[in-house]
Amino acid sequence: MSVREIAALIGGGLLLAGVPMASAQAAPAATATVSVLHGVPGATVDVYANGEKLLTNFTPGTLTDPLELPEGDYDLKVTAAGKSAALIQANDVAVPGGANVTVVAHLDAGGKPVLTPFVNDTSKLAAGQARLTVRHTAAAPAVDVRAGGKPVFTGLTNPKEAKADLPAGAVNADVVLAGTTTVALGPADVNLKEGTNTIIYAWGSAQAKNLKLAVQSISGLHGSPSGVPGGTGGQAATQQPPVWPAIAAAVLALALVGGGAAAIRVRS
Repeated sequence: MSVREIAALIGGGLLLAGVPMASAQAAPAATATVSVLHGVPGATVDVYANGEKLLTNFTPGTLTDPLELPEGDYDLKVTAAGKSAALIQANDVAVPGGANVTVVAHLDAGGKPVLTPFVNDTSKLAAGQARLTVRHTAAAPAVDVRAGGKPVFTGLTNPKEAKADLPAGAVNADVVLAGTTTVALGPADVNLKEGTNTIIYAWGSAQAKNLKLAVQSISGLHGSPSGVPGGTGGQAATQQPPVWPAIAAAVLALALVGGGAAAIRVRS
């Protein structure tokens, strides 16, 4: 589906919801490429947008497919799965165009649910190169990330990220407590494909002993400057048609868990 078609569908949906549109002939809105990772253990939710249920049983560990999301304002409500009472609700939630972002709902270092938007690096790579990005989104102390037993990133803290361009190929990676050889996560085999940005997330809680890894891959970086984001490492959410607003609602709703972020704005 083209961006123009998506913009037209959103326009129709907003009209049905009673939201005025400036003009049926207006140019398509700018878009943002958005994915979302649900990294808050034990928080399964349903998501509503403009009063319609759009996402059911959105569970921890789910990484959505990428979405070309038109910029605009949305009325959102989040409930416990199968319930009707709002846990979180906000109106006129605005998403700006022009960004390539992964929004992560996760625990901070102290175990409090927060939201962090990460801007994905989609700059071109040299021939034979791959990009490795590591994001610390777990309730855990500082860590070192090793590849083949050697530290690649050191002293990484929540909610920071580190990245490097490396020769393409398979690597065996693990996560250890900073300055030690005590393994916190892994090891795991990671295939760094040429022209991709492989993004590894550590999420969960060290205290609760439920630390996990999620992996996202952004491809096409040796050709297309914008890249084609994609996700693995979690089950697909159960969606009711149409699919694209369901993902949009999930991104925006999970943003509310952390009270807002740089890439997402809530107007008062």
